[in-house]
Amino acid sequence: MIVLFLGIGLFAGLASGVFGMGGGILIVPALTFLAGFSQEKATGTSLAVLLPPVGIMAVLEYYRSGEVDLKAGLLIALGLVIGAWLGAMGAHKVGEPGLKIAFGIFIIMLGIWIVMGAIKGLPVKYL
Repeated sequence: MIVLFLGIGLFAGLASGVFGMGGGILIVPALTFLAGFSQEKATGTSLAVLLPPVGIMAVLEYYRSGEVDLKAGLLIALGLVIGAWLGAMGAHKVGEPGLKIAFGIFIIMLGIWIVMGAIKGLPVKYL
């Protein structure tokens, strides 16, 4: 799990450095689909990653409910720092048109992934 959590942080960091985003839009789905976290635990852990700048009260509430994995949050944060630095360096080499195309494709693919995951979880009567 250590490699998975570091990988989630690294990927979210790269996206943050390249696209200016990474937190909930990447970490929460990754924790639910790849690490098997509940939505609540994924949200609480994602907030723990962002704790220094934002969300301290929300993290405390999730923590009181037992929905924060501090070890996962710290490992993801480490990957996030490294990934954001690498992503920012790479973004300068790609240029604005390439970044816009990559970002658009990324958002479309993420949307498809989320919708497909939701469809798989629907009862048969909704399909």
